[in-house]
Amino acid sequence: MEGKTVVDQQSECSIYAKTGKKTECAGVNNDHGRNQEELKKTAQMRDLLEKHDPTSKDYDDQTIRRFLRARDLDIDKACAMFLKYLKWRKTFVPNGSISVSDVENEIAQNKMFMQGSDKIGRPITIVFGGRHLCNKKGGVEEFKRFVVFGLDKVCSRIPQGQDKFVAIGDLQGWGYSCSDIRGYLAALSILQDYYPERLGKLFILHVPYVFMTAWKMVYPFIDEKTKQKIVFVENKQLKSTLLKDIDEDQLPDIYGGNLKLVPIQDV
Repeated sequence: MEGKTVVDQQSECSIYAKTGKKTECAGVNNDHGRNQEELKKTAQMRDLLEKHDPTSKDYDDQTIRRFLRARDLDIDKACAMFLKYLKWRKTFVPNGSISVSDVENEIAQNKMFMQGSDKIGRPITIVFGGRHLCNKKGGVEEFKRFVVFGLDKVCSRIPQGQDKFVAIGDLQGWGYSCSDIRGYLAALSILQDYYPERLGKLFILHVPYVFMTAWKMVYPFIDEKTKQKIVFVENKQLKSTLLKDIDEDQLPDIYGGNLKLVPIQDV
């Protein structure tokens, strides 16, 4: 099966209503209404946030809207999530960013890269799971710093008007020595709790059978919205599946494209 998804992928505007010679998406009016609701609730959420934490003024409406969407436009839940994020950011990233010197042991594993954009302009990051080993020197805390280091780098490349990035998780060579459930759950928590609505799609490639043992342990902790974005790609359909979302001139050369991978620290 080509591009096997974790759950059925949501269709984009699959129902159309024809009006004369023009064909319009039947969901346009609904989208407009939702956008108006988002704008209104974003303003309300900003007022509440600034009363609780004045530093929230430093964040734009687009950022606030991501947290609102992550909580299905529930203002109270979105505010709680955003305030938790502010507290975490001040504690975990007190200097505003993670430096290379803070994650040297993780960078030495040469496992995270960037290159290219998909067809709608979302930057692409590639993570080689088979190169990940439990960090005995820095422990899970350094790994968590590396996750934030990487996500900040990727998000800094997201163009204006876009919110998300695309990830490719390549499990070539993955074995039990790479299995790090504690690390996986920590990374998942950071992504879902502090970078909501950032992941656009995750392609998982070269999946060995033994990986499914680890996957079954992590899967229950993945929220439903994230599950919708995960695609397991069969080896025989690898390039054709990626080409549905990524033009060949933007595809990394290791997957049949034209671009060389750039280490995340060099982005």
